[in-house]
Amino acid sequence: MIVFSRSTGDIVGPVGQYETPIKMVIEHESELLSAQIGICQQLFNVEKSNHYAETIICQDEFGVFSHVNEGDDAVRDTLIESYAKHIEHIQFMKEFAISAEMMEDANYGVPVDAKRRAENFTRAYYKTMNTICELALINGTENGVAFSGSNIDTTAPDGLPLFSNQHISNNFYQSNYYSGDLVCTGTGSDRKYSVETLEQALTKLGILFRNLKDESGEPLGYTADTIIIPANRPMLESMVRRVCGSPGSLGNGYNDINIHCGNWNLVVLPHWQTENDTLMLMSSEANKNLCGNMFFNRVPLTVTNWVDHHSGNYIWNGRCRFGIGFGSYKHILRVVDLDGEDKSGNTTHF
Repeated sequence: MIVFSRSTGDIVGPVGQYETPIKMVIEHESELLSAQIGICQQLFNVEKSNHYAETIICQDEFGVFSHVNEGDDAVRDTLIESYAKHIEHIQFMKEFAISAEMMEDANYGVPVDAKRRAENFTRAYYKTMNTICELALINGTENGVAFSGSNIDTTAPDGLPLFSNQHISNNFYQSNYYSGDLVCTGTGSDRKYSVETLEQALTKLGILFRNLKDESGEPLGYTADTIIIPANRPMLESMVRRVCGSPGSLGNGYNDINIHCGNWNLVVLPHWQTENDTLMLMSSEANKNLCGNMFFNRVPLTVTNWVDHHSGNYIWNGRCRFGIGFGSYKHILRVVDLDGEDKSGNTTHF
């Protein structure tokens, strides 16, 4: 949604005739882009916010119902707060100018260059939202990432990076950062790509994902359904598409069924450029239920326009404010092939 605030100052003469057409250009471009499902909508829970920040309270879950004899009171259960995640909103702004000469020399309608700037302006807003979401996930092995003059917190509620093998839950460690034979098998110079290896790795990782535990030590039981990969690993992408789209098991002549066929959504992150084969697995259901990837829209794109009396330029200004963060680490995991293993010991072998 785009909000057009009241124009600042008097906009008269040749300038005023362009206000409504340019607004229409911005609105039209926004409608086109909002109809496209970007990274923000694909991988994040988008919520509205009316506060300067949002806090996600992490609690354990209710246990099973208890047997009660006839006429007795129900057993009261309680939720214990384990930790909280505080997500503050950040302000972003951009503006563009249409020169007085450009407007004067236009024979009819909106000047072509002005139209392009208005469209570019709108695209920049959606690009900002999608890029910040991408970078937050990509840099989930760190505590934060710099973006457009701001610092984005990429830690989980326990204060550790989103992806770590040191997450503590009810006094026990659990990992959502793994390394192992992901797409290659063998050692040294004999290490080769293998579709069967990827098939087996997805099965193992799916089971590890399903057995992530809540704060009470109970398995959450979520099924990973989304594979997220870098944009510059052609062999990895080819293998993932083959494994996820082939009804038969690949790499053998036995016509075995492929248990992964049709069970995965593939998302490619354009800004994720890696030197080694790596991917993320996520559960859409866990992401929603556990408040995993969160995007809080505090102020949507708000557009104001005015004439700069010093230069005669027609100025269009856009402002937005939103917060991004992670309310859990149990909705997603990251895995890297042994060739790109994190030597610092932050990964768990699978």
